[in-house]
Order: sequence, then C-alpha cells, then structure tokens
Amino acid sequence: MELEKWTEKGFEFISTYGIKVIGAIAIWIIGSWLIKKILKTVTKVMNSRDYEESLKKFLLNLISWVLKILLIISILGNLGVETTSFAAILAAAGLAIGMALQGSLGNFAGGVLLMIFKPIKIGDLIEAQGEIGVVKEIEIFTTKLTGLSNKEIIIPNGSLSNGNIVNYSTEGTRRVDLTFGVGYDSDIKKTKEILMQVLTSNPKVLQDPAPTVNVSELADSSINFAVRPWSKTEHYWDVYFETTENVKEALDAAGIEIPYPHQVEIHKEG
Repeated sequence: MELEKWTEKGFEFISTYGIKVIGAIAIWIIGSWLIKKILKTVTKVMNSRDYEESLKKFLLNLISWVLKILLIISILGNLGVETTSFAAILAAAGLAIGMALQGSLGNFAGGVLLMIFKPIKIGDLIEAQGEIGVVKEIEIFTTKLTGLSNKEIIIPNGSLSNGNIVNYSTEGTRRVDLTFGVGYDSDIKKTKEILMQVLTSNPKVLQDPAPTVNVSELADSSINFAVRPWSKTEHYWDVYFETTENVKEALDAAGIEIPYPHQVEIHKEG
C-alpha cells in the first residue's frame, strides 16, 4: 500500500510538473542559443563600426547579463513562479544596491561616457585631476595611466569625466616651451641666430610649424629668449632635453655668457 501511495504521488508530480520542467529545460536551451547568437551579431556590428575595445567588452557583458536575467525570469514564470513578485524583489534589491553604491555608480556612468564620447583613448598622453600620463587602460570604474616616471596612476571615471582633460596626443604635434637667459652684454642678433641654428639642426624639430626664437623679457640680470620648437608628440621630451643641452654647448662655444648667481666673499681685517 505504501509503495502504491508513493508511486501514485510520483505520477501525480510528473503529470503536474513534468511538462513544466521539460518546458523550462527547453526554454533554457533555446534561450542560451539565442543569447549566443545575439551576442555574436552584436560583436560583428561593433567590429564593423570600429568600437573601442573597452566599450565592446562593457556592452557585451551588459547585454549578456540583461538577457540572462530575462531568460531566468521566463523559466521561473514557466515553472509557475509569480514573476511580478520576483521582478519587484529585483527592483527593490537594485534600488538598495544603488543607494549603497552611489560613488561606484557615478564612476560607472563616467566610464560609459568616456567610452561613448571617446575624449581619450589608449596610448594618449593626457593631463587630468592633477596627473600626467599615458592612458594604459579604460575600465568600467577607473582609468589607468602610466606616469612619466613609469608609475601607475588610477583615476576614478566619475572624476575624470566631470573634470578637465588635456589631451596632448589629439593633434599629433606639440610645442616645446623653453626660456634661456644670456648676459646683457651679449649680442641679441647673434644669440638669436645661434638658438635658431640649434633648433633647425635637430631632425626631431619640425619645420612646419616653424620654430621661433624671440626676446621675451629684460630681466634683472639677463635677457631672456623664448625658444619655441615644435615636435611630434612622441618626440616631445627628446626635443626638450636635447635642446636644453645643445643650447648650453652652443652658447659656451660662442662665448655668450649664461648668467648665474655669484657669491662674493668679504674678508674683514681683524
């Protein structure tokens, strides 16, 4: 009798839930296949439109999670679970998480804006939030820079997207701003010729835009020259340091003095 009772309950369970379970399995298989197809199609579209790699990963993950959540809700609905209550629980949980992670959501939104509007890209030399570095990676919540001294700099995307960004790589060329001072007894015309010769002899200095040399200031102890060569962005520091060194050598060779503080010793007779 006991066996017959359990057998009867088993058949009753199968007849009641068996079709729903089979349906749920079928929905999972078909839904998973459709999700893969959708993601594959979206990937092709992104590749054809040359989307940023970081943006592609983010959008694919977002679409994947949304579709999987919808698939799970469909399966639960097929099994007889009240999906409206389930959706309400998800909404309440999402609101609670959102309130707890306001800062993170701000960084998340900032990351989305950076990926969509593309004010920067990997490899750009930028200045932002008081830091200068080359963009190494743009993630969902943060952006990583490699600083000029090879240090890693991590900036929250919320701050980055809401602040000023100076992108030195956008135009492809940069002007190097240098100032050199010579003594008041120096010949201005000759000094300008020497400084210009230093610039034009450097192959990393661009001829278009042309470099310039001008008297910028009559200071207390020197005549200051504004020396402005142009270079490709990747040659900026080469031109900066090479010009500084070459100017010193050229002025010394021409006998033109670069003023520097002198200490005068006063000997008191005892």
